[in-house]
Amino acid sequence: MRHRKAGYKLGRTSSHRKAMLRNMAASLFEHGQIVTTIPKAKALQPFVEQIVTKAKRGDLHARRQVIAMLGRDRRGFEWLYLPKTPTDQEREHVDKLRERAEAYFPVPASDEVERNRYGELRKSPKLVKHIFDNVAPRFADRAGGYTRIVKLDYRRLGDQAPTCVIQFVGAEEGPEIGGRPSTRRRQADRRTAYAAKLRKERGATAKAAAPAAEAPAPEGEGNPEASES
Repeated sequence: MRHRKAGYKLGRTSSHRKAMLRNMAASLFEHGQIVTTIPKAKALQPFVEQIVTKAKRGDLHARRQVIAMLGRDRRGFEWLYLPKTPTDQEREHVDKLRERAEAYFPVPASDEVERNRYGELRKSPKLVKHIFDNVAPRFADRAGGYTRIVKLDYRRLGDQAPTCVIQFVGAEEGPEIGGRPSTRRRQADRRTAYAAKLRKERGATAKAAAPAAEAPAPEGEGNPEASES
């Protein structure tokens, strides 16, 4: 029996699991959504929502609590870095990531991220400040449920683990993330299409019958006086 063993262990030690959740939470706050396995997403979801709930308070004590949960006041948005003379491929890659993240919250400019001549990160926005200034205000009127999990239609290469997307709510527009609608959605679409087909056929039959009913009778039929004369 698993008495007093609540929570997702994920096959890791407590220190490894804590470090993994912190890194995944940092990536989620930077990109707005990440792709992972379903057990990891379910373990990450309450961790991230606790951080957002504390950040909504906005006071100094909440800031210290968030820093403790993330391990440190780490720097973020390293993926925004562009060299002085970027290639078209590098610029396109950063623009694509930026466009996806801006659907959830404002993203800093690329010139706020700098590296030294050895490639080490020298300057970038602080992640905790981003959480308090950009993420938490989006959910000021929401009592909870800041994230959602959407199962994907493919499995991870290697071990065939089921994958999903965990993302912040508020950017549900667009095509379905899974790439294929659910079985219930497909059944409902088929029923709707069949009902529309029946209505179209009945309408065509009614239109064909209407001219025959409204056509005038030939001369001499239906008029006794005309036939006698």
